[in-house]
Amino acid sequence: MNYIWKYQPPTEEQQAKAKELAREVGINPNLGWLLIRRGINTVSEAKRFFRPQLNELHDPFLFRDMEKAVNRLNDALGRKERILVYGDYDVDGCTAVALVYKFLQQFYSNIDFYIPDRNEEGYGVSHKGVDYAHSTDVKLVIVLDCGIKAIEEIAYAKSLGIDFIICDHHVPDDVLPPAVAILNAKRFDATYPYTDLSGCGVGFKFMQAFAANNGIEFNQLIPLLDLCAISIASDIVPILGENRVLAYHGLRQLNNSPSVGVKAILESCGLGGKEITMNDIIYKIGPRINASGRMQNGKVAVSLLIEKDHSVARMKAEIINDFNEQRKDLDKSMTEEANRIVAGIDQKYEPHSIVIYNEEWHRGLIGIVASRLTEIYFRPAVVLTRTDDIATGSARSVSGFDIYKAIESCRDLLENFGGHTYAAGLSLKVENIPEFKRRFEEYVEKNITEEQISAQLDIEMALDFKDINRKFYNDLKRFCPFGPNNPKPLFCSLQVYDFGTSKVVGRSQEHIKLELVDNKSNNVINGIAFGQSSQVRFIKSKHSFDIAYSVEENTHKRGEVQLQIEDIRPSE
Repeated sequence: MNYIWKYQPPTEEQQAKAKELAREVGINPNLGWLLIRRGINTVSEAKRFFRPQLNELHDPFLFRDMEKAVNRLNDALGRKERILVYGDYDVDGCTAVALVYKFLQQFYSNIDFYIPDRNEEGYGVSHKGVDYAHSTDVKLVIVLDCGIKAIEEIAYAKSLGIDFIICDHHVPDDVLPPAVAILNAKRFDATYPYTDLSGCGVGFKFMQAFAANNGIEFNQLIPLLDLCAISIASDIVPILGENRVLAYHGLRQLNNSPSVGVKAILESCGLGGKEITMNDIIYKIGPRINASGRMQNGKVAVSLLIEKDHSVARMKAEIINDFNEQRKDLDKSMTEEANRIVAGIDQKYEPHSIVIYNEEWHRGLIGIVASRLTEIYFRPAVVLTRTDDIATGSARSVSGFDIYKAIESCRDLLENFGGHTYAAGLSLKVENIPEFKRRFEEYVEKNITEEQISAQLDIEMALDFKDINRKFYNDLKRFCPFGPNNPKPLFCSLQVYDFGTSKVVGRSQEHIKLELVDNKSNNVINGIAFGQSSQVRFIKSKHSFDIAYSVEENTHKRGEVQLQIEDIRPSE
């Protein structure tokens, strides 16, 4: 792939400031610039960044309606009302439901949980879900990771004598549902200082407020942080501010003392006894939880996450593991078909977006296919399938482009829509698809930049090989956890050479194992370039080349550092 390298070297003044900050903080001189790029300019800010503390979490009562929410929950407990914890069927929703249910169940037994069926009920609060609550004598529903647009459904519940507390992080409309309390930092009259919590994060803040109000020690919330970390990584929310605190301590919980259900998932995907990273959540843990809601029902995942018996948890983990294997097979065939559709689109007009429709596609997997298309074509993508006369879609975006606003611009064509900057869902009548496709493309073309639809590598800084050693790597690890707004740093080195021992490896000879040198040191440094075996002839030609890479630990040689090479190009 021909990447555009996006790299702006620091000025001399910036370099001097970065080195001084690094010296004061006690890290490798080259890494001070990474702090400054993340908006960290003082020693105290750097210390908070490197060692986030749970006492830095905001007061949950800064949320508008938090006092109302806690009072209504207290009333329900006092009156022994039946409570239903209701959530979306994705990772964020399932972890949110598990977190709130597990915490409240310690103090109260008249409680149930509900995850809507993706195929029968669709996204969010459904009439069927409200009817279930009514039939089981529920008086209070706590809804998580959805509900902010469920005006009609919550009004219906209210007519049946059921109150709702909404804990959501999706963008609301101007009119809010008639709930007793709405905890959402994106509402127009919000008073909470941090707007980027996941749905599970909002649920955690609600439980934090409930605990504080009832004299429950904060320490009793800490075992729930593994669920917060899973939701933050899987929902791709920024990992700075409050999310960084929750993710940092959630990873510690995940590594040191995961819950019974989470431990069973770790064992089922080969992560038992290994250090868990955000990437492990994104690529191994999250997809298994998601597969439950995609292939059958998210209730299976929630029942695993709240399970207390290890042998039962292992059995349930195998069930969602099987769902994930089914998901992978179907995902592969759908993605191949989607690629054939995109390849058949008349490219002479160079569309800035992708909108494709197939009425046979599995509704639970269209979000994954949209993500794949975005990664392959660097275009915002909407993938649609059909249920009766309604087309249901899932949308994913490229870096820096707000797909929610693009969809909102077509709202008069839609039955429903919701989401946030990089991911959204929508439904519309099948006959409206051509006009939606035209208008969506029109909006994207006017508002997207060429940079956003190009294959880019955002290079943080240039390094010489003499700069890269174990101490450098250890200091770099302190920047974890990585994610949006704190990406894993990419570096570049210019005019490097093959040491003479680089070779093609892999079952299909698709990768290159490199041993490289540069002109500024005698260091020989190891690297791996996945899927780039076509470059080996040039590498062996004794010409110099430039590389873009991340710095990793060599998993085969503990203690050794290697480069994971993202791109190779001839030196100018």
